[in-house]
Amino acid sequence: MFKIECVDHIGIAVPDLAEAKKFYEDMLGLTCTGEEVVAEQKVKTAFIPTGEAEIELLEATAPDSPIAKYLEKNGGRQGIQHIALRVDDIEAALADLKEKGVRMIDEKPRYGAGGSSIAFVHPKASGVLVELCQRKK
Repeated sequence: MFKIECVDHIGIAVPDLAEAKKFYEDMLGLTCTGEEVVAEQKVKTAFIPTGEAEIELLEATAPDSPIAKYLEKNGGRQGIQHIALRVDDIEAALADLKEKGVRMIDEKPRYGAGGSSIAFVHPKASGVLVELCQRKK
């Protein structure tokens, strides 16, 4: 069995990371903690802490990136691409969900930004793309 600890972050697909960061930093007074390219997922990310959860801005680094596909589907408009839930044991979470017949995108954890382990639940399971993540301890 696994436990959901909290909402870890909300992933927002953006066409221009630098421009999107300006709103959160200049208008809301939040601070970006850094940027990272996650080559495996074909994205550049920026995390912005907001207390217990973070905002993750995601910019595509390739035309076949999930973020590029999201933006294309939505007329180039930025928007919420996924909700990430932090779990205490991602391996147990995947095993439990598989046993329950939940449709998954990932059958095993993969590398996520900041060195976390992540796996995505297929949006057809709940109507929303859900990311499970386990942070490095």
